[in-house]
Amino acid sequence: MKKSISIIGSGPSALLLAAFLDIKKFDVTIYEKNKTAGRKLLVAGKGGFNLTHSEPILDFIERYTPNDVLKNALLKFTNDDFRNWLQSIGIPTYIGSSKRIYPEEGIKPITVLNTILNHLKEKGIVFKYEHTFSGWDVESNLIINDKIIHSDYTAFSLGGASWKITGSDGSWLETFQEKGIKTLPFEASNCAFKIDWNPEFIKQNEGNPLKNIAISCADKTQKGEAVITKFGIEGNAIYALSPQIRAQLKSEEKAMVYIDFKPTFSLEDVNNKIVNSSFKNTTQILKKGLKLSTSQIDLLKIYLSKEDYLNAAVLSKNIKNFPLEITDLGKLNAAISTVGGIDINAVDTHFQLDKIPNQFCIGEMLNWDAPTGGYLIQGCASSGVYLAKHINKNL
Repeated sequence: MKKSISIIGSGPSALLLAAFLDIKKFDVTIYEKNKTAGRKLLVAGKGGFNLTHSEPILDFIERYTPNDVLKNALLKFTNDDFRNWLQSIGIPTYIGSSKRIYPEEGIKPITVLNTILNHLKEKGIVFKYEHTFSGWDVESNLIINDKIIHSDYTAFSLGGASWKITGSDGSWLETFQEKGIKTLPFEASNCAFKIDWNPEFIKQNEGNPLKNIAISCADKTQKGEAVITKFGIEGNAIYALSPQIRAQLKSEEKAMVYIDFKPTFSLEDVNNKIVNSSFKNTTQILKKGLKLSTSQIDLLKIYLSKEDYLNAAVLSKNIKNFPLEITDLGKLNAAISTVGGIDINAVDTHFQLDKIPNQFCIGEMLNWDAPTGGYLIQGCASSGVYLAKHINKNL
């Protein structure tokens, strides 16, 4: 007789778990509180639908904080494995110039989602929409829509607390706390960071990009781009520093980041360009000699004293290591992802809850962090597949 598996939620981790479960052994039902499945996946596709990243898997794993939480899962279901699976169900992918992996041109996010959902339905996975989990009875059976659901195994894929419109609102946190499961408050990640800009600077530069830069915080440096906003700064060059920035904000109530405007130049190169330039005007040297953007030059002009701006040595050091003070995180709901949720110490190596045998937590509801660029979706997908393989083999 088949065992029953209930999956609560229908994000990427849930869908991949269902895709890899052995339906010869299990009857699988996905319970989703919304009217449709996978809405978070569609939000991920709004800014360019990168499904994963192509870098070598050992480098890939180092992108996660802490990097041991998903290590086994990522090794069991790598970025190459993900691409191969997508290809097998009819979603060919390609590697973009940024080394990120996208569906082939012309394939929209909704097409990807529908292809996955159709694959699961053909496999025999049952979907029950508008079914909301609200807790457990005294015997740890699920309560869904005020009814007790008896299930041999349960996997929670309830997401974090960003993008509430998708249903990922983190409202489940209190329910798990009441059950005695160790949790952590949600915090924004891959979000905007607050900077109290000089009014003159932001008036002239709001919305402008800072391209081909590197930003450092603590011991971490990330190349990429950032965008100047009225609130502060955001973009891939700063998103990857989320763990370091949050840590400094907690310990010091502010965080210092440093921008390298010319990461391909050494400090000596920059200084030589300034000292030996045929241009006599400093702004012209920066614009034409070093190819700095107007926003980069404005940062230097407005934030440095006139004496420092005209001093080649001081100016060079600021071009290579320009300080910015971050005073806060952006709003939780506007963040691309969140950290917090289920404490890693509350689950075993296969994501089983210590408090409730045969019940598991996967995906973003666990306390791990990753930058944008395909790492978030891959982390969720790998956790789902890893659990499926464990259940198929051992339970």
